[in-house]
Amino acid sequence: MSKRPEHQAPPEIFYNEDEARKYTQNTRIIDIQAQMTERCLELLLLPEDTSCLLLDIGCGSGLSGAVLEESGHMWIGMDIAPAMLEVALEREAEGDLVLSDMGEGVPFRAGSFDGAVSVSAIQWLFNADKKSHKPVKRIYNFFSTLYAALSRSARAVFQFYPENESQLELLTSQAMKAGFYGGVVVDYPNSAKAKKFFLVLMTGGAAPLPQALGTEESDSLQVKYAKREASKNARGKPLKNSRAWIIEKKERRRKQGKETKPDTKFTGRKRAGRF
Repeated sequence: MSKRPEHQAPPEIFYNEDEARKYTQNTRIIDIQAQMTERCLELLLLPEDTSCLLLDIGCGSGLSGAVLEESGHMWIGMDIAPAMLEVALEREAEGDLVLSDMGEGVPFRAGSFDGAVSVSAIQWLFNADKKSHKPVKRIYNFFSTLYAALSRSARAVFQFYPENESQLELLTSQAMKAGFYGGVVVDYPNSAKAKKFFLVLMTGGAAPLPQALGTEESDSLQVKYAKREASKNARGKPLKNSRAWIIEKKERRRKQGKETKPDTKFTGRKRAGRF
């Protein structure tokens, strides 16, 4: 079995230019990232038919951000790996991107966000990649500054891969110390392959944790994601990465005042070696 990425090198080193591109082009990773982000959105319990401003923590090359966009939300992403953010820029990710180490805190104004999501990132905080790194202090610093950056009705949801019970306890205890309520939701707890951990944090006071998936076959993430894609297409929205989808995305960028390449007869045409 291959080693976990966080055991091989610090994230800004592990995700170099080659690894960032390989990660972003891997269809299996793309599918998993989309499914996990969709589940994070469900657990956020955002108001229906409302566009929210979300923080994507460990946003990488913007794979999870693309799901947030498709769900009608605006987002800002933070990540420690410059190569990942470079790939996100190449892919013309709609979210604003910030190069930042989450262990040093969330660098945004108080009450800026309606929610936060994170996919496969928070487990890196358990590492001490430098002599100055003290994991417990860095985890608390992260949660306390995130708490400040969220509105007082917001939630934050982290999909992550804990190695043991002590890591689960450390994350939840430091989050509660920072002011959050909540806990860990475990989807498919009896499946070695489908089991997924989500840390669900609330700023607006104690509330019951969302129900975990795994009681019925129809609850599988794959089925839920497929149904979402089918219903979206049935509503007449263009297929992702089609010419119509790309033109629609460019038009949104222009309305946001962002620099956007002009439309040409080559727009949307598949090219070898391109995302």
